[in-house]
Amino acid sequence: MNTRVVVDPITRIEGHLRIEAETAADGRITGAWSSGTMVRGIELILKGRDPREAWAFAQRICGVCTLVHGIASVRAVEDALQWRIPANAQLIRNLMIAAQHVHDHVMHFYHLHALDWVDVVSALKADPKATSQLAQSISGYAKSSPGYFADTQKRIKQFVESGQLGIFAGGFWGHPEYKLPPEANLMAVAHYLEALAWQRDVVKLHAIFGGKNPHPNFLVGGSPSPISAGPGSTGAAATSVNITTLDEVRSIIRSMQAFVDQVYLPDTLAIAGFYKDWFARGEGLGNFLTVGDFPNRGIDDPASNFIPSGVILDRDLKNIQPVDLRDPAQVQEFVAHSWYDYAGGKTQGLHPYQGETKLHYTGPKPPYEQLDVASSYSWLKSPRWRGKAMEVGPLARLAMLYAKGHEPTRALADQVLRTLDLPLTAIFSTLGRTAARTIESKVFADQMMVWLDDLVAHIKAGDLSVQNTALWEPSTWPAEAQGVGFMEAPRGALAHYIVIKNGLIDNYQAVVPSTWNAGPRDASGQPGAYEAALMDRHHLHDPKQPLEIQRTVHSFDPCIACAVHVVDPQGEELMRIRVR
Repeated sequence: MNTRVVVDPITRIEGHLRIEAETAADGRITGAWSSGTMVRGIELILKGRDPREAWAFAQRICGVCTLVHGIASVRAVEDALQWRIPANAQLIRNLMIAAQHVHDHVMHFYHLHALDWVDVVSALKADPKATSQLAQSISGYAKSSPGYFADTQKRIKQFVESGQLGIFAGGFWGHPEYKLPPEANLMAVAHYLEALAWQRDVVKLHAIFGGKNPHPNFLVGGSPSPISAGPGSTGAAATSVNITTLDEVRSIIRSMQAFVDQVYLPDTLAIAGFYKDWFARGEGLGNFLTVGDFPNRGIDDPASNFIPSGVILDRDLKNIQPVDLRDPAQVQEFVAHSWYDYAGGKTQGLHPYQGETKLHYTGPKPPYEQLDVASSYSWLKSPRWRGKAMEVGPLARLAMLYAKGHEPTRALADQVLRTLDLPLTAIFSTLGRTAARTIESKVFADQMMVWLDDLVAHIKAGDLSVQNTALWEPSTWPAEAQGVGFMEAPRGALAHYIVIKNGLIDNYQAVVPSTWNAGPRDASGQPGAYEAALMDRHHLHDPKQPLEIQRTVHSFDPCIACAVHVVDPQGEELMRIRVR
């Protein structure tokens, strides 16, 4: 007899996500359903507004991914109006986006995902001296003394003895699927705490270029902060990008590189070595999509993108399909199993230019026992590329860069696989996603220094331009225009679609990474990426402690607020883990 396992909410994510899974008598997951449990509504708020201010609202789609939605939004308007930005502005955007990736990936690994593999309580049994020897054997990181780890152990002990684990509460500590020795657990917890301090300095880069973080400022047509050729100290120059602030940016990038090289990458390899079986499960779809990003060295040309666009079907890295987000035959969103409706019926797919956001809740009134998976069961839509379900995100980018022969990515991926004694196909897995995040963090952090050097060279050559205001007046715009602003967000392919009529927004649709990955089944019954991954060689040791479900869902780094945007009518969270 099958058992229905309900995990609601999935914690250590952004937003509200419910997962239901059917398990056979042997614990094998035979069915899985992903439900976003908040309503999507930003598109409705934006209708009728000035396109130049859309980014300020679109940023509020999410409290984590603020930067990427702002950039996708300004790019949508620039695409619609054929508004070209200066090379310096593109370099600044590249730096801001890459910083978001590195910051987000480190935070995800330590504070959202690592606790799926690290048993915090087990760290109390560790020998700090042995932990120091372990840490020094894998890295030259300065904070690796026995005293450092002994101090960390004391902090953990205080949490446990108080009866309140605080930031470590709610874990399945002692679960037999935890395989790290106590010393590795203590090392990982120490670096968990270290990453909290590290990230405070890293986010300063966004404040330098965008005025603040979160929700940095943006500008349609360029970058909001002017460049000053002088050092800057008082007056207008104090709020400009200048030599002094660019030196601080360089210091921040070096901090990123050091933490990734000396802590994040070694920890990923150390932890993954104990869980190599997770490189053989949790892939799911086998189809991957990237939309491309980071126009190279300030050139506003998709062909120059550092991350290329394309589609990989059935893991075939030798046959890359082209992607055109504007083509109605390529990108469509379905609502067959969503709590939305379309004027033409729930079984049709709509390209985002013609997209509709019509709420139509047909499910049970919360709280309910289980989803009606035969009908509608999510506030997420189901995007498809030429009718096929796709996975987006770090694994898709790693596969695309590897397929395209990007040497730094290939070299690092091969090094990781050699260290773990794994074949290339191992990347298509739960831990493959986790490793992909680490690999691209190093690749991006290193590339950031190239973009910064280019920006400094432009300034030294006398090019201070960061803004193009030629099209600022709506009187110069066509009566009707439409455009798409796309980018590679940390969680994957992001696209904002805008339709402008008579100077105002007539339609706005955001197709976000977690819609691609976390969306429900479509009209033909194809599962989304989460659902497919959970049905790929998964067994639950204990349905009451569904650690295995958490591991694979967290490997996607869910950000459900990007796809859905309001809690239930009473404003209550349904916080429970239940087995039926």
